[in-house]
Amino acid sequence: MKIERIETFLIRLPLKSPYETSGSRETHQTRVIARVESGGVVGWGESVAPETPWYSGETPETVWWLLDAIAIPRILAADLSGPDDTSRVLGWIKDHRMAKATLEMAIWDVFAKTANVPLAALLGGTRDRILCGVAIGIQPSVDALLDKIAMELEGGYQRVKVKIKPGWDLQIAEAIRKRFPELPFQLDANSAYTLEAIPLFKRIDATAPLLVEQPLAEDDIIDHATLQKAIRTPVCLDESIHSAEDTRKAIEIGATRVINIKAGRVGGLTESKKIHDVCEQNQIPVWCGGMLEMGIGRAANVHLASLPNFRLPGDVSASARYFETEIIGEPFTVEKDGTMKVPTGPGIGVTVLEKDIRKMALQTKEYRA
Repeated sequence: MKIERIETFLIRLPLKSPYETSGSRETHQTRVIARVESGGVVGWGESVAPETPWYSGETPETVWWLLDAIAIPRILAADLSGPDDTSRVLGWIKDHRMAKATLEMAIWDVFAKTANVPLAALLGGTRDRILCGVAIGIQPSVDALLDKIAMELEGGYQRVKVKIKPGWDLQIAEAIRKRFPELPFQLDANSAYTLEAIPLFKRIDATAPLLVEQPLAEDDIIDHATLQKAIRTPVCLDESIHSAEDTRKAIEIGATRVINIKAGRVGGLTESKKIHDVCEQNQIPVWCGGMLEMGIGRAANVHLASLPNFRLPGDVSASARYFETEIIGEPFTVEKDGTMKVPTGPGIGVTVLEKDIRKMALQTKEYRA
């Protein structure tokens, strides 16, 4: 397959409410949207780079630059025999995984639509519904957090993930367990701690969270192995995992018992599948993480989470939860049983509101082979 035309759009939308983590407080999301065309078939991809480089080194500006200067010219010059070839063509580029994923996921969409199958089928998905959880940022008070959790549970979510940071951790876990004795909940630290916090995490063990996500530094799986040996709560790695090789090494040294897969973080769907397979071979469950995606990125996540080893509810929540403005015609909703339907149409299976994207775009550019 030859990619004949690519367009990129930069859009920025306000969040319904600020989203706070241990590393940032976000009020808007800026996304690079890729429109990829071959033989009259159009595929769509969405970047996930935050507005500031707190989660990774990438931002919307670096995504735009990498696509414009390097990735798009390479893809237009290539002959792709399958969607996995995108990773081969762009694999020599160090880092910039979120930028590469923006283009790679659009190409997966093109191949699925060309084959007239849902993206899930092309990926090897086995579910027609996925398990849904919800991520809650740091709140103004403990009571506000507990009320927020109660509201989300009424929406049908099967589990809750809450952000923690030093000083907003043990009391949070204890309050959640007291108010919701049976609730499956996760704690997400976004690398906010060091091994000095082992006594803290031992105390958190008593509240029986499902897992603690990325408690230590992104570049240190050695210390994560030390922490995991010291506590009962499963350690889940997020920022530390960029590839299937990272996954293999982390599992081998005992640094993790659960992996969070984010396609944008690892460079796209091809590497996500590889990570999924390594975890499945090692009996390590995975779940699909979220990056406050708009509709296009959310659709890709839903299809990815249909693979068999996504055994835990992911951060794939309803479309309306974060944004007032929608860029797809069939927003995602959570069923009463805490599941979400996987679209059955070709490709990502949703109608992209192209006219709306063009109207709201702050910046656009077109490329032709």
